[in-house]
Amino acid sequence: MGFEALALQLLNGLSHATTLFLMASGLTLIFGVTRIVNFAHGSFFMLGALCSAHAVTNGWPAMAETAWGYGSVMLMGACLAALLGAVTEVLLLKRMRHAPQLYQLVATFGLTLALHDAMRWYFGPEEVFAPRFPGLKGAVQLGESFFPTWQLFTLVLGPVVWLGLHLLLTRTLWGQRVKAATQDREMLDALGVNPAPLMLGVVMLGCGLAGLAGALQLPREPANLQMDVNVVVETFVVVVMGGLGSIGGAFVAAVLIGVIHALGLSFFPQATLVLVFLTMAVVLVWRPQGLAGAAVHGELRESVPVFALWPLGLPGRALFVAVFVGLTLLAWGQGDYGRSLAEDVMVMMLFGLSLQWMMALGGLVSFGHAAFFALGAYGAALAHWHWGAGLLGALTAGMALALGVALAFGALVVRSSGVYLAMLSLALAQMIWAGATQWVALTGGDNGLIGLRLIAPELRALWDAALGVFMLVAIVCMARLARSSRGAALQAVRDAPLRAAASGLPVQALRYQVFVGSATVAGLAGGLWAAFKGAVFPSVASVAMSVDALLVILLGGVHQLWGSAVGSVLLVWGGAELGQGLDYWRGVLGLVIMLVMVLTPSGVLGGLQMGLARFASKGSRA
Repeated sequence: MGFEALALQLLNGLSHATTLFLMASGLTLIFGVTRIVNFAHGSFFMLGALCSAHAVTNGWPAMAETAWGYGSVMLMGACLAALLGAVTEVLLLKRMRHAPQLYQLVATFGLTLALHDAMRWYFGPEEVFAPRFPGLKGAVQLGESFFPTWQLFTLVLGPVVWLGLHLLLTRTLWGQRVKAATQDREMLDALGVNPAPLMLGVVMLGCGLAGLAGALQLPREPANLQMDVNVVVETFVVVVMGGLGSIGGAFVAAVLIGVIHALGLSFFPQATLVLVFLTMAVVLVWRPQGLAGAAVHGELRESVPVFALWPLGLPGRALFVAVFVGLTLLAWGQGDYGRSLAEDVMVMMLFGLSLQWMMALGGLVSFGHAAFFALGAYGAALAHWHWGAGLLGALTAGMALALGVALAFGALVVRSSGVYLAMLSLALAQMIWAGATQWVALTGGDNGLIGLRLIAPELRALWDAALGVFMLVAIVCMARLARSSRGAALQAVRDAPLRAAASGLPVQALRYQVFVGSATVAGLAGGLWAAFKGAVFPSVASVAMSVDALLVILLGGVHQLWGSAVGSVLLVWGGAELGQGLDYWRGVLGLVIMLVMVLTPSGVLGGLQMGLARFASKGSRA
């Protein structure tokens, strides 16, 4: 590749870095003051793009004829995103302020689903092509090549925005209060400063920056309904690499990712996504707190409940088993559709149980647990394709592949904690997803591996029954582990790692063991998914699949023994039923997720347990 072509790619990368920085700076500001990681940040980006695009194409096309008019429309898109951010702060974020960070993340994911369907309903599903920006339609000549003037403008805009934010935060009273709230919100409140308007302003500014970033994409690409998730994953990469709460770190990380992206397109076009996430993984292994994040001393932990074996007593547990068996038999009695739905519920229950083991007992959070689910699925499928393995052999191969990767990756993961650990797992999942998408010769790419015959049709009912029995055994094993000395040790490491280490517990070894065990069980769930579906596609490693595992245990109750069972029924069965009668069922599901996270952050079972306990206490007082 010649020098001019390389220079053009680098300029493209720096222009892309501006978009990433605008997104990351807004997300960083919101996290710094509210301590909420807003997964819905991409929705504000998409709103800014769609509003501005429809304004200049359908609403006021004359505005697109002048630079001032087009610029005003872009600012209008940013302002609408800021207003929606204000509504979100009042109705959702404010109510989630004291909830554990993971519950906040899932609540904002529910907001993403709701906003996505709301925008699809209002704007329609079609892409919107906006005209080029007046006065910046041409290109700048670089040797014998040309670089678009608009992208040169956005390249310059990034440092200008960074300088503006720096001056705002360092030279104004509002900015000083924002920095103070970032460092010690309670002390600021004690000094007589009401933090509520401050947080509202920060959320509006952050969401407005996201809306502006979306509007700035219009001269480069059409506005569409896939913009939200596509950009938010890269934004998380930039924020975590830069260090949570650091604007300067976000700027450096955005430039680094932009350059890596450009170089990847130039030299390794099939591995660009892998390079981006590999860069993040290397940075987090080198500096677990990010490039400019403050080192954590003493490792702060949220207070979490003891793993609940509720309902207590033989009658209560027998009732849960009876309900589980009854619902399974009811589903099987509804024909092929019911049996397929029951299989999906139980496989997702096993997948959720693997993540529940890691989170509830070990305190390890994963945003990319689909990595091991996908390894199990592809391992089973490839063993069947290339070696003719039967069901048990294929499941063993899938578990072995997930185990091998977990043994190598776990040594890096257990050094981190919190969001940083979660993002490392997301990096692994995205690398596996990129590999499954682009390694066509092995995985079939987007066409997947289809036509798997791991389960004979005449034996399907037998294997369904075996899976149901296995899930009951898995629940029993989870209960025995929670009550064992090892379970107590894991919960001690989860709640007070320094005190556990001082007591002689091998903290890192216990974390490593629970991570590897959880990954292996997730691999088994992935192998079963491949067997029952008869096909494997790259979507098994997607962010959506990882989020589904989180939703399963958080909806049911992450610290409840039967949480994964209840959550899988709510998510899989509930989603399927909604999908039959509603066109916008994902939006309804998002609203349900937000309601559960706000009203009962401990999940449906946790809320039921608390409600029964209150009822019992009132009865005893009476």
